[in-house]
Amino acid sequence: MSSTTPKNIDRTQGILPQKEKGSLQPIPCKAVEEERRMQLERLAAGFRLFALYGFDEGLAGHITYRDPEFKDHFWVNPLGVNFAQICISDLLLVNEGGSIIQGERPLNPAAFSIHSAIHKARPDANSAAHAHSIYGRSFSSLGKMLDPITQDSAVFFEEQAIYDNYGGVAFDVEEGNSIAEALGDKKTVILQNHGLLTTGTNVDTAVWLFISMDKCCQSQLLAEAAGEPTLIPDEIALHAKAQAGSDLVLWASFQPLYDLIYKMQPDFLD
Repeated sequence: MSSTTPKNIDRTQGILPQKEKGSLQPIPCKAVEEERRMQLERLAAGFRLFALYGFDEGLAGHITYRDPEFKDHFWVNPLGVNFAQICISDLLLVNEGGSIIQGERPLNPAAFSIHSAIHKARPDANSAAHAHSIYGRSFSSLGKMLDPITQDSAVFFEEQAIYDNYGGVAFDVEEGNSIAEALGDKKTVILQNHGLLTTGTNVDTAVWLFISMDKCCQSQLLAEAAGEPTLIPDEIALHAKAQAGSDLVLWASFQPLYDLIYKMQPDFLD
């Protein structure tokens, strides 16, 4: 590895939640180190929130963040650490070859297979989230996409894909490549018989989309169990998506959750 590889990145200077008076806008980072630290805070917070929502399941599930300086590296949770206990200091920095550049714990091979392929195929996807949530994996068994039956699910209208070739735990890099190919240019992909995967330009967006998508799966399962849901017309769904599905709105939707988990469990910043 080059001597410029970030083997000793400073984790001591945190960037806590900030909001300008009268608006809810991202605070621009002045240096790559600030951007890295801010997103690592969001990444650790994302795992705590996944635990809060019950998305943790044994060794399964991972959220990644592309390093802002070393674009062929990404940060990911280590294998065998419960989401509810993850801190910034636990996160691994991995290169495109699967080598751990920073971190002491083992890497989940399925996390590398899936996320390395997505980050390589999608330069715009700086973060990706996947977990075996109960409603997401239940809905995935139906082999179909979410319908625009509510304002919330309209956000996913024409932003979904399906990967319908489940072949077991994704230990093979080729499986990851196939998932990335199925995702294409969409924000989300339903992994049939497996679960959900969401992406975003930042951690905030990818994590929020996963939480929202799982709830939309729950909503559609309940609605279809009760009867036949009424679909929102395509043109209205597109309009609703433009209103509630922009990158800024998706980012903003995550901020109350970040504030909540920071208030409840500030030790994730360790």
